[in-house]
Amino acid sequence: MARQWIDERTLDLTIDSPAMAGNEQVRLLLPPDAKARPHKRWPVLYLLHGCCDSYVSWTRSTDVERLTARTDVLVVMPEAGTDGFYSDWWNGGSGGSPRWETFHLTELRQILERGFQAGPRRAVAGLSMGGYGAMKYAETGLFRAAASYSGVLDPLSDPDGVLAYLYPDALWGDPVAQRAVWEANDPTDHADLLHGVKLFVASGNGQPGGPYDGSSQTTDRTEAEVYAESRNFVHALRQAHVPVTTDFYGPGHHAWQYWQRDLHRSFPMLMHAIGAQTTPAGQAATR
Repeated sequence: MARQWIDERTLDLTIDSPAMAGNEQVRLLLPPDAKARPHKRWPVLYLLHGCCDSYVSWTRSTDVERLTARTDVLVVMPEAGTDGFYSDWWNGGSGGSPRWETFHLTELRQILERGFQAGPRRAVAGLSMGGYGAMKYAETGLFRAAASYSGVLDPLSDPDGVLAYLYPDALWGDPVAQRAVWEANDPTDHADLLHGVKLFVASGNGQPGGPYDGSSQTTDRTEAEVYAESRNFVHALRQAHVPVTTDFYGPGHHAWQYWQRDLHRSFPMLMHAIGAQTTPAGQAATR
């Protein structure tokens, strides 16, 4: 495993992954007190990126470094491929690489626990494809809280829609012939597995006129589709009597300004769920 320090808190890892049959990268934001308290077990926040982006996107496009600078949380931002969908791919029924879920929840988790003092209190949040990953990973019982921002939360509801280009056949197969595989990977079909997990779901409706849409007068079809899927998911949660906090904020496009706002709105819930605390370093920084 190779390490590259980006700044005092930001560390990039390159991991030789059996699940991925190659090297994959992960960006960490270490707690401000990490060096001073080398034996403390830290609460963990996974941040999952969206389609066509990478593990650097959260630090590039949000203020997550500043937002977490006063907490004792270890932030984990793993690579997930252009359209990896946080899944162990079907690959025509033969399985094998890529196995993103195995990489993230088994290999990476063990590396973090052995080498970076990651504790058992975990939360996960993501945008778009990463919102899908957050709710899918929350089904495993490994996370105390999960948040989806404009998430692809019911892919089987519209496999031929505007997001169809994201679903290569090798991912889950054909949505008709391999319907069982799609169902196994559709969070809306597993809402009943989320009892006891603190949940937050946010989305705009794709209509113009949101505070970050500028002068655009066009409908964002991607946001409109994830809005419908997010509503389906929330309906399934309520049918299963699973509590969820929602922020369906109306007009708004599929854009980072909204996801930054979503992160801030859900952050207190995520931190409370994993027992994150203000650090002495964070307290000093505010004086």
